[in-house]
Parts: sequence; C-alpha cells; structure tokens
Amino acid sequence: MTEENILIVTDIDHNTRILQLNRPAKLNALNNALLWQVADALIAAETDKNIRVVILTGNEKAFAAGADLNELKDVTAQGALTDSRLKAFEIVRRFTKPLIAAVEGFALGGGLELTLSCDIAIVAEGAKLGVPEVKVGVMPGAGGTQILPRMVGKAMAMKMALSAQFISADEALSCGIAAEKTKQGGALEAAKTLAKHISRNAPFAVQSAKASILNSFNSSLTEGLQYERARFAVLQATEDKTEGMAAFLEKRPPNFKGS
Repeated sequence: MTEENILIVTDIDHNTRILQLNRPAKLNALNNALLWQVADALIAAETDKNIRVVILTGNEKAFAAGADLNELKDVTAQGALTDSRLKAFEIVRRFTKPLIAAVEGFALGGGLELTLSCDIAIVAEGAKLGVPEVKVGVMPGAGGTQILPRMVGKAMAMKMALSAQFISADEALSCGIAAEKTKQGGALEAAKTLAKHISRNAPFAVQSAKASILNSFNSSLTEGLQYERARFAVLQATEDKTEGMAAFLEKRPPNFKGS
C-alpha cells in the first residue's frame, strides 16, 4: 500500500465529509504521513463551504492502534520536542467545524489522543481504548495527559495512564470519553446520523457553540461567560439568525447558508 491511499476521503449527503484511516495491515498506526494527510484534509475542509461536519474513522479492527513505533523508536529527546506530528495534532484540535470520531476496535495511545482531539466520539461495542505508552518506556505525548483528565477526571486518567490497562466501550461512555455507544460495526452509521442532525443547523452558530465549549476548558467561569456572550452577540448580526427566526415563526424549514 502506498502512502497516497492511506487516507480515504469521501463526501456524502448532508454536507458531511468522511476521513477514513486506511493502514489496515498496521491497524491504522499513526505514522507521520498519515497524521499529516489527516491534518491537510482538515485544512481543506476548513475552507470548503460545502462541508459542515467531518467524520474521522478507521476500520472494523482499529480506529488507530497507536503511533507507528517503527518511526518512534529512533526519536531523540530533541527530536521529540520538534516532532512535526505535534503540529498535526494541533491542527486537528483547532479545526473549527464539528469533528466526530467513529471508533471501532482499538483506539490506543496516539489513536486515543486523536479520538480525544475530536469533538464527539461514538464508540462501538468491542472497542478497546487506552494509553499504554508506559509499556514501551514512554508516556502519552500528544495531549493524553492533558486532555484525558479534563474529560474523565484525575483518578480515571491516572489509572489508565499508569496501569496501561484498556477500557471498554461501556467504560468510555460512562467516564465521558464517548458520547454514544453503538453495536459492533455501527459506529460510522451512528456518526452519519449525528452529522445529519448537526448539518441541519446554522453552520456559524454551530461553530460558535463549539468554540465556546472548548474555550471553557482554558478559562475561568467569568472569562468563559464573557466569551460566550461575545460569540452570542456576533450571531445577532448574521443572515442565518434572521433566516432561522423567520423560519421558526413561519413554521417552515430554515435555509441556512453559513453567513
């Protein structure tokens, strides 16, 4: 398999784009090439007005089973600080449109960190999630020790990172990593259904709500409320606000244009 087809990009109905990690022989291990294809695809989706939601998925055996150790085994201390993969993860986290992870099978190490970098995770029965990096002499290095405790709390994050134990789909749902659990093989279809619901709403309002929620993780309550009100105020001058209010009062479906 060449490096050109390790990410499959497909546009479907409801202004949705699917990015499928496609290194099945490696359980979608995240090498530099794959991570940057994901990052570049998100950069392209960012400016595509026809795309309102992006779904990131793998295959039935693995969302992504971690970093590619064939690359990481020779990384030096200095190299770890300048690793371009960190920039790719940052691009994922800074993507302004809704990003849904549809997880089947393994989501481990960098694969779980990629899941955590998405806005919403839908996890299928039989999935195994974890940050087992300590088993190979390192630790989570792409946000795992920072994002995970913000989502699941200190105790669960410590248990996962220090023991290297995996958690199930049920545990991922109960601790807040997953928003929804589906039957095995059903994660992508559930993500498509959710994307359809999201895409029906005003795009700029959806992006503003996402930005406000993400901002809450890095601000005090007072600062967060101020940020929320500022985003709310900006929406009052949009065409979509005018259209949405009129459509509701006229009892018809809105025609949102993202402006």
